[in-house]
Amino acid sequence: MKRWILAAVGLVALALPAAAQQKYRFAVVPKAMNNPFFDLARDGCQKRAKELGNVECIYKGPVEHEPATQAQIIQDFITQKVDGLAISVSDVPAATRVIKAAVDAGIPVITFDADAPGSARSAYVGTNNKDFGLALGEMLKTLRPDGGKYAMISGGPAAKNLAERVEGVREALKGSKWTEVAGSPTFCNDDVTLAVQQMQDLKTANADLSAIVPVGGWPMFAPEGFKGFANRYRKDMADGKFTLVVADTLKVQLELLKDDYANALVGQRPFEMGEKSMDTLLALKKGEKVPEIIYTGLDKVTKDNVGAMLKM
Repeated sequence: MKRWILAAVGLVALALPAAAQQKYRFAVVPKAMNNPFFDLARDGCQKRAKELGNVECIYKGPVEHEPATQAQIIQDFITQKVDGLAISVSDVPAATRVIKAAVDAGIPVITFDADAPGSARSAYVGTNNKDFGLALGEMLKTLRPDGGKYAMISGGPAAKNLAERVEGVREALKGSKWTEVAGSPTFCNDDVTLAVQQMQDLKTANADLSAIVPVGGWPMFAPEGFKGFANRYRKDMADGKFTLVVADTLKVQLELLKDDYANALVGQRPFEMGEKSMDTLLALKKGEKVPEIIYTGLDKVTKDNVGAMLKM
């Protein structure tokens, strides 16, 4: 009898490592794969997946910002029966429908970067976007308390995270000497070339425009085009007559700031979003409770600290 018990214990012990090595396939769906911001989220999720050992990070989204294509990709992942989904939501109504379909199929879903809070998703990992907008507006006020006319550039009009940033900028500048021009914000739909063109269009349409605040890094993701624009107004930027406060702090942006092509940046932490997305999905898959909101923080960068940021 004793031998039988010992043998049974041994069999259980042998079985545990196999169970511990159960593999999970988690899909990360960005708004657009041609946006370098999401490359960092991809790198973060792949690094964390490798560290965890039993997780695979599958990264796939639309090549360009196309909400309908994103919804179809999510639907395809549901059909493939992935173990979890992390989605940067392009269009809240479209995403809400497919998120419900995923949850109904038993697939845990979180959002990252851009949320759909009324959906069936379990958690959001990313920036407090209202605070992000407030930080952009406060940075502009700090640099130019004298005020003037400003304009914003946004991405997709249906993206809740971007709408919150726009709202935050406006709230920060309310009651100040800054006024927003008609036609602001413009929407580039994450097209970096169009974002640069919109900067020039705004300046052409408003000769007395004193500042442009892109609420995402799009124009700087086309560095040569951005340099071409900034060079036309380099003297006004140096003299404090024209100011560029841009969202995000990718390396290319930090280098542009260091070389005086912008005045300040306010950045998110996309790499950390990718890491935390993997941890959160794994916890959900194990039946653990997770916080509904997981904020990843902001970084404020000017000429004073850009060198330190480039070394990080």
